[in-house]
Amino acid sequence: MLSVLFKQQNFTKTGEQEAARCDTPAVLKEKGCPPTDIINPKNDFIKISNKPLKAGENPVQIQPQEIQLDLRPGMPYTFQLHFKRAQGYPVDLYYLMDLSYSMKDDLENVKNLGNDLLKELNKITGSARIGFGSFVDKTLLPYTDTNEAKLKRPCSDKNEPCQPAFGFQHVLPLTKDGDKFKSMVAEQHISGNLDPPEGSLDAIMQAAVCVNEIGWGNSTRLLVLATDDGFHMAGDGKLAAILEPNRETCQLVDRKYSKSTLWDYPSVGQVARKLEEQNIQPIFAVTKKMETVYTELSKLIPKSAVGVLSEDSGNVVNLIVDAYNSLSSEVIMAHEALPEFISVKYTSDCKDGEKPSDRGKCDNVNIGTEVIFDVTVTVDRCINSQSFLIGPLGFNEKLKVNVRTRCDCECDDINQPHPHCKEKGKVVCGSCRCDPGFLGQHCECQVGQKDVASLKAQCQKDNGTECEGKGDCVCGRCQCHLTEGGNNFYGEFCECDDEHCEKYANKQCAGHGKCKCGRCECNEGYEGAACQCAKSDEDCKIDGIVCHERGKCVCNQCVCQGGYKGPSCKVCPTCQRPCQESGSCVECLAFGTGPFEKNCLENCKHLQHVMVEKLIKHDCRVKDKEGCWMLFTMTEQLGFDKYIVNVLKDRECPEGPNIAAIVGGSIAAVALIGLLILLIIKGVLYASDLREWKRFEKDRKHEKTSGTNPLFQNATTTVQNPTFSGDS
Repeated sequence: MLSVLFKQQNFTKTGEQEAARCDTPAVLKEKGCPPTDIINPKNDFIKISNKPLKAGENPVQIQPQEIQLDLRPGMPYTFQLHFKRAQGYPVDLYYLMDLSYSMKDDLENVKNLGNDLLKELNKITGSARIGFGSFVDKTLLPYTDTNEAKLKRPCSDKNEPCQPAFGFQHVLPLTKDGDKFKSMVAEQHISGNLDPPEGSLDAIMQAAVCVNEIGWGNSTRLLVLATDDGFHMAGDGKLAAILEPNRETCQLVDRKYSKSTLWDYPSVGQVARKLEEQNIQPIFAVTKKMETVYTELSKLIPKSAVGVLSEDSGNVVNLIVDAYNSLSSEVIMAHEALPEFISVKYTSDCKDGEKPSDRGKCDNVNIGTEVIFDVTVTVDRCINSQSFLIGPLGFNEKLKVNVRTRCDCECDDINQPHPHCKEKGKVVCGSCRCDPGFLGQHCECQVGQKDVASLKAQCQKDNGTECEGKGDCVCGRCQCHLTEGGNNFYGEFCECDDEHCEKYANKQCAGHGKCKCGRCECNEGYEGAACQCAKSDEDCKIDGIVCHERGKCVCNQCVCQGGYKGPSCKVCPTCQRPCQESGSCVECLAFGTGPFEKNCLENCKHLQHVMVEKLIKHDCRVKDKEGCWMLFTMTEQLGFDKYIVNVLKDRECPEGPNIAAIVGGSIAAVALIGLLILLIIKGVLYASDLREWKRFEKDRKHEKTSGTNPLFQNATTTVQNPTFSGDS
């Protein structure tokens, strides 16, 4: 196919609308494809099955009905889906009524509303059917009195006709016969239970999943729930020892819900999912006291409405008609569960529908009005053939989308220079394979002195991703892709776009500015990161002063500087008085001395000084040049480092030395030291004498004991002359 197209020179540059492109570089290499865009005509791989929109019998409200997409991974494809509400589209309405005892008066009115309701619906659609079902609650404690007599007759009034307790019962399939509705409902009687919440979700689930039993047709399906109380939900069944979760299947036996005492109540999520799957739009007709509860429930269930019943449900027909008109004029385009790796976004030509979202929505769509939704489908990777359905919620008509991925190069090669490649390359597998020395999608770039790696490096910011992943590198320059909103990324490296700025109140730049490269440029008179604030400093003023001149007023709040805190930047918890730093200025201002004596006014403009006779309390005590202590207080003024200084007139100066005292003290000290020395010497001598005396006393005692005085010596020494010895 492609070889013929090449001969015709029918080429279209791939882009967001292009359906054919090779996969990731790894797949390209595996398949033998060059890493450049595949060249294919627009919509070459798109097949659409269309039926024209029409009203009347078997109306067609969406177009197309089926589409086949052959997509390259990562390349989004956008197509248009048309919707037009048809006149006379049939309506099926199933009336689901709470038959607990408090709804006694309401039942009497419902018995007579069949023909009236059909008449009003037929005025709108020309083809309407109505059915009826009822519910109370599970027949187990603590929901219902399980006394055998009470189960058979739960009503407190013995004279009141009463039917046995039950969970849910299907009374009348959908029918066009209003008289049959009246007669079947007339046979119904009130029942009863114990606790205020009812088994509403059990009943809704069975009405949604029992398609054949209810008789739902190819129509607008409405489910009216009439009740005056709240509802039990998943988990409440544990009170009755019911542990098995709801399985979301039809369990009607003899038109009664057979698993009421075996399965837990369904969750709100389960109910919402089943209603959406079956295109059933619930209308909650509730009493005034329950309006808030069911309004919150309605927020969790797409295409649902809430109406307030009168005391006896006398307004139910008007309520249903109004709810139907409201629901049918709201068109929500959505898809069923998507296959893996496929994503879908919607935009529309409706107000507020220009931004891509997971669902497309249009309000106030009248009968015969055509609205157009742009549907963008993207496949992230190669997958097997998949399909999914897209359609307006509440309508049975669906668009079937079949998706296949093109991950092969199934095309013929043209092995000669081709005009599409500027005669500088050949077409290989749908893309240009350039001659040596050339590169680019169309071989438009001459390499010159630079190799491919160098050119690609020029497209990388700080060695990051090539063109920030938002563009293609062509000849060393980035060619930027389109954004999701259809605009272009821009900047040297495609780093900028004008769609992702801060939001306020769900509006980009709060609607008061323009988004430029990810930042809001505010209109005159507005400020803030999201332009959310009107420029004004009134809330920041105290006595006409903005933030005590210590900060800026941003969004009517003070942004303090220099460590100041508080709503008006009045206090600085971590700041201390600059006593020492201000000492030189105080000295020159108050006493005319000090380092700043000659240029005091120039250096000390931030201080205003006042001389005082007395200070009750001082903040600072600083020594001046002469060694005197200056005492002063510092009172902070507006702004930074500005003070009024109250200086004590008299400084605390030290007195001169007392010479007489010093001399007298020195002499007294010398005399005292001499006296101490004499005493010490005297003490030493006394101790020595005492020691000698003790030794003397000791020797005397020894003499008395031996009879010889060791101290006594004879006065005469006798020497014998041997010549005159007695022997001669």
